[in-house]
Amino acid sequence: MFLGLDIGTGGTRAVLVDERGRVVASASEEHVPFASPQPGWAEQDPEDWWRAAQKAIREVIAAVPGAKIEAVGLTGQMHGAVLLDENGKVLRPSLIWCDQRTDAQCDWLHREIGRERLIELTANPALPNFTLTKLLWVKEHEPEIFAKTRHILCPKDYVRLRLTGTYAIDVQEASGTLLLDVANRRWSSEVARIAGIPESWLPELFESPEICARISPEAASITGLTAGTPVAAGAGDQGAGAVGMGILQPGSVSATIGTSGVVFAATAAPTKDPLGRMHTFCHAVPGRWHVMGVTQAAGLSLRWLRETIAAGESYDQLTAEAAKIAAGSDGLLWTPYLLGERTPHLDSQARAAFVGLTAGHTRSHLVRAVLEGVAYSLKDTFTLFAELGIPVKGVRLGGGGARSPLWRSIQASVYGYPVDVLTAEEGGAFGAALLAGVGAGAWRDTDAACAAAIEVAEQISPDAAASERYAEGYQGFRQVYPALRNIRG
Repeated sequence: MFLGLDIGTGGTRAVLVDERGRVVASASEEHVPFASPQPGWAEQDPEDWWRAAQKAIREVIAAVPGAKIEAVGLTGQMHGAVLLDENGKVLRPSLIWCDQRTDAQCDWLHREIGRERLIELTANPALPNFTLTKLLWVKEHEPEIFAKTRHILCPKDYVRLRLTGTYAIDVQEASGTLLLDVANRRWSSEVARIAGIPESWLPELFESPEICARISPEAASITGLTAGTPVAAGAGDQGAGAVGMGILQPGSVSATIGTSGVVFAATAAPTKDPLGRMHTFCHAVPGRWHVMGVTQAAGLSLRWLRETIAAGESYDQLTAEAAKIAAGSDGLLWTPYLLGERTPHLDSQARAAFVGLTAGHTRSHLVRAVLEGVAYSLKDTFTLFAELGIPVKGVRLGGGGARSPLWRSIQASVYGYPVDVLTAEEGGAFGAALLAGVGAGAWRDTDAACAAAIEVAEQISPDAAASERYAEGYQGFRQVYPALRNIRG
């Protein structure tokens, strides 16, 4: 069996996958909610990830007595900055992916390197989400911490350090640091030099299925794993999630709605957007790349609405109400910029809005408008795919957006493509387990692993009438951000 471990924002999840690619057990442990010392800041204690990982691993092992775990794969939230001293001790809480404090550092990078040159070197512009901008913030505002730093890791890779004693990272995760030469799958010496980040601080790079470490005796005694068990490099949450959904070949696309929302397309070569509106990263499959657009507050929009106007009620109840409202929400629009926005606006100060409210709108309209607004925001990425000539042969849905029948049908009609729902969409932990299986030799490569493990349960086609209404609604949605851009409350 193979263990996949997902170090998420809200918690850690462990799954056991057998040699046929079937999930046989899973366990989860919540994290302490992230701290926000100031508006727009987001920090987590890496020690809490390690605590949760230990508990999840012990529980999933206990669920299958006698199971022999042949390899471990890791995934998790991307972009977080874990700063460690020479002994591997955490120096401060991690600035995580949704932290928005680093606009000044982004501007500095664009001045020092040049925006076009930075995209040429790393395939991406500077954004507050990326790891390097967080390191530069610490360098400027906490120089005493920066001076003690000797190692830099991302969240899942810190858990790997605790499991194995090894400093390592995969190229897919490293793509989100803004320190990787994505086209050549190596650290960018030029960016590191200009930013003042010693390359000795950066962990060794591996391809996602590669075995890069082994479980230490100390970690074995704590977790119940066997000392010496191989550990694959793994991938960031979107990279591993794409493996778990079989988004491997050019033309294959996924649309996943979790806290954030991601449209992910596999490519045969690094396809760069000259304007940097999408991310271009190494794929978890060696020799391939991917592009992705990100909506910062996708599922978060629905959670925020429920907590604000329907505390204690279930998502199923809310979406059942929304299903009674006609497509287009009677003209009500939602722009889901609760955490600023990445694709396509690259604006950490963007703000969410309901637009078009009337006395006739009800709570059900608000819910449906949120579901539609998130889909419109993700459609922005499909619009960029068309502009850049990135093929779309099929779309698979993942995350919470795949579990709601209403949200599935809205997505199909907004995107304008038939969408597939998988028999078991298990997320990043499942993909990490498959990568571990490839590393251990259970499958010859990632394509073979996915062919064995992934099955389509249902395909939903766009509704013609709804698609027509959504085409109009999308044009209205596209006008909201420019109209409100200069309004800062």
